[in-house]
Amino acid sequence: MEPGQQHCAGGIVFDDRRRLLVIERGHEPSAGLWSIPGGRCLPGEDSASACVREVAEETGLSVRVVRWAGQVELDAPVGTYLVDDYVCELTGGTLSAGDDATKARWVSRAELLALPTAPGLYEALAGWGELPE
Repeated sequence: MEPGQQHCAGGIVFDDRRRLLVIERGHEPSAGLWSIPGGRCLPGEDSASACVREVAEETGLSVRVVRWAGQVELDAPVGTYLVDDYVCELTGGTLSAGDDATKARWVSRAELLALPTAPGLYEALAGWGELPE
């Protein structure tokens, strides 16, 4: 990583109807906008582990990483966030917003398009072939 970059991870999670798990962000960046659950990696934590932890903290759901989907670079207050996004399989838990998320829900593609989303979310998911139905 380059100086000023912070490593982060996000989870792309679908239910059995291929609706996407999204959270309304409670803090910057993109406070008040909808995105996939995710956040910063802890010191010494790999991004896949951070993804699993962040999904649990923000949604109450347990997941298993299936595969890496892609990487995005986002503006941070100082420097940039380098975000590894992973496609995950739901393994348990009960949906409930927590930690940095003010709300959490499952959305269809039409519902996702109607929400105010974090910059670049839809384009990244579309580019990786990971849009909801």
